Amino acid sequence: MYAIVSLCSSYLRKRKLQNGLMVVLIFLSTLLLATSVTILTNTNNIFEKAHFDSNGAHQILTMGDDVHNPFAVNDWWQEQQGVTSSDLIPYKNLSGITFDGKEMPNLYLFMMDTPKMPSMIDQLLFSEGEKQTSPPKGTIWIPTSLASSAHISLGDAIEFNTGEITFSLMVSGVVVDMPYGGPFTTNARIWMNNTDYQLHLTSMSGTEQYMMALRFDNYEQSSSYWRDFENYLQGPYLESKMEYEEIASFYLIINKIIGFIMIAFGIAMLLVSLFIIGFSISDAILANYRTIGVMKSLGLSSLQISATYVLQFGLLSAFSIIPGLIVSKFLSRIILESSLSYLKAGNHLAIHQETRLTVLIALILFGIVVLTAFFYSNKARKVEPVQAIKYGMSESANSKINRRRSSSSRLFRLSNLPIQLQIGLKSITKNLKSSILIIALTSITSSILVFSVVILNSFISIKETSPSWGYDASHVVVTVFNKETFSKKRFEDFLLEDERIKDYAWLDQFTGVLPNNNSPLNISVNVIEGSFDAVGYETMFGRNPVSKNEIAIGINVARSLNKNIGDIVEVYIEGKQHFLIITGIYQSIANMSNSARISSDVIKVYNTTYSASEISMMNLLDETSAPQIVEDLNAHFNSSISAVTQQVLLDAVFKEVVAVLVIPLSIVGFLFIIVTCIIIFSVSRINVRKESSTYGIYKSIGMTSPNIRWSITSGILILSIFGAIGGFITGIKLIPLALHSIILEYGLLELPLVINWPMSIGISLVSVMAACFGGWVSTKVIAKTSPRILIVE
Repeated sequence: MYAIVSLCSSYLRKRKLQNGLMVVLIFLSTLLLATSVTILTNTNNIFEKAHFDSNGAHQILTMGDDVHNPFAVNDWWQEQQGVTSSDLIPYKNLSGITFDGKEMPNLYLFMMDTPKMPSMIDQLLFSEGEKQTSPPKGTIWIPTSLASSAHISLGDAIEFNTGEITFSLMVSGVVVDMPYGGPFTTNARIWMNNTDYQLHLTSMSGTEQYMMALRFDNYEQSSSYWRDFENYLQGPYLESKMEYEEIASFYLIINKIIGFIMIAFGIAMLLVSLFIIGFSISDAILANYRTIGVMKSLGLSSLQISATYVLQFGLLSAFSIIPGLIVSKFLSRIILESSLSYLKAGNHLAIHQETRLTVLIALILFGIVVLTAFFYSNKARKVEPVQAIKYGMSESANSKINRRRSSSSRLFRLSNLPIQLQIGLKSITKNLKSSILIIALTSITSSILVFSVVILNSFISIKETSPSWGYDASHVVVTVFNKETFSKKRFEDFLLEDERIKDYAWLDQFTGVLPNNNSPLNISVNVIEGSFDAVGYETMFGRNPVSKNEIAIGINVARSLNKNIGDIVEVYIEGKQHFLIITGIYQSIANMSNSARISSDVIKVYNTTYSASEISMMNLLDETSAPQIVEDLNAHFNSSISAVTQQVLLDAVFKEVVAVLVIPLSIVGFLFIIVTCIIIFSVSRINVRKESSTYGIYKSIGMTSPNIRWSITSGILILSIFGAIGGFITGIKLIPLALHSIILEYGLLELPLVINWPMSIGISLVSVMAACFGGWVSTKVIAKTSPRILIVE
């Protein structure tokens, strides 16, 4: 035992650079893996805790379109055992909101008449402000999503425009509002005092809407309740229904992506660490081959020699894993605080890192390192004392090296390349393991950097691919927020007189119900008056609908109903039954592809006077004129519409994604750049030490130190370029493909990417620069050492 400890201590003292490198690599592997596990577990835990604390709803029903009697519906659910139902909460829709002198685009408000007594379910959790039974007169409560995206604080005044009157209310509370307060939402519930609601909104045109929440003792049994409910209605429920999955989905999507990325890159870092362990042990055995042979001849067993390496890397991993787990707690908190800020009730999120899970991660990593060390140290068993003392290696290895030298020499002589490049190529063929490592490492780093740039650029440049996300591609979007003061004819006359406008279409949104075996699908139906194709809506398969008997459906609707192009689908819209032919299937992140598209002719089958008038989408002859047209439209129709450019609408949703992804992607990319530089420095330093006599000969025959250093670096340059090319392809093609299972859940079959080729190629070359820098610095010892000493060594 004393001999094992002594040898282990000797290896730790002599190989400080390599050991330090191993500590860094295992530390970073632990950091990335532990952080990803903490993010994934806490994301679900934090959401579930907030949902539990608020006694959150499993379903939200909205009514008021004269399809069902809201009071009768509420009474039926109140009577059911095993279901908790809220009272009906009156509200009115509004879209005209201004803060700090700026109108907020793409925001649709539910102006809620806050109940005097707190509801048994779907309660509000206070993030800021004093918890009360209802907002004081003259004040409102707003969701964390609105407060965060618009930078609204307590005491700020928000102005609301009904189209008939304008009124201002002060923020007295910021609340976690689970159903309508998640990331990427375009809806927000504004909780008003009853007096303010009656004063400002009762006289507002339009019918009053009602909302109610349902919470099941056993959510899995909800379908049986709905069968009974539809028997009571004598038909399907035909108004809007939000499911628990929709409530949860967008709270979780970003952290699912971040967790996937960090797990994948953490595993990549761990594999690099294991490769380095094998490389280091193999190098150590070869360097000490003669010494091992002598120790074996003196009676030290192969198992004892193997144990010295296992003990060495076991100690290194122990010193690496513990700090990695500690630092991961801080890194995971930074990421979670950023991505789940909407669920923060108080100053901090309740982030927990379970002790058992932490211990399990530590044991798994420690076990993998120890097993790897044991596997590679078994090479010491093959050391034959006689051959070790005679050759300094096995006889077969000696023969191989001689053959390789002979082959390398022939390559060296026959090549017509410059001498520096010949030396670089020779170093590649002579050190195959280190060459493979350099290619693998630069490939991984390049793929991480390229993917990070591509995914961020895709969100920043989403206007270019908006149809592939399920949005339109029009230049200007107008939302009518007051139909009573709006004249469609006057508006269209204004558009026809404006020579800058190429064409336009009208879009309305209805709730559609598609009967299904298990539970009917309540989906959003987009109804167009005009052409889907003209305003940029795309399908993945088939085409958009154009006639009164056609429909296009989202991919998740197609999956749920097991329908394809050419099939007939039954759908209820405004209580009317339709049998439509599926002409197309599309992907859309909005509503998770639980939506459909039809032409206005479908509605006109039962309502001949129907005319779409909610949203107008315009294409311009010159897109650069969009801001001026928006300004003109808002000036002429300021009492009834809100006009914005499509870019503003998209930015309002996706700027949050960029803000959340920047931190983890930047951290991971930076870590891999540093690791690449350090590892290649270490590997190159080992190779320089092994070839020191050769470089001494080169210096003695007249080659300068810079020439030799450039020669070695040229070999690393060639290898890293191959690695960068492989990483470039992986980052653009394979990593996005691996995200398929996550994005499909959110309604995307393919991730729409916008590739900035110069930027992507440029960022992939950063791994080449890191590799060459590490290689160049490692050869500094050649410049400091005389030829005589190098030859002697």
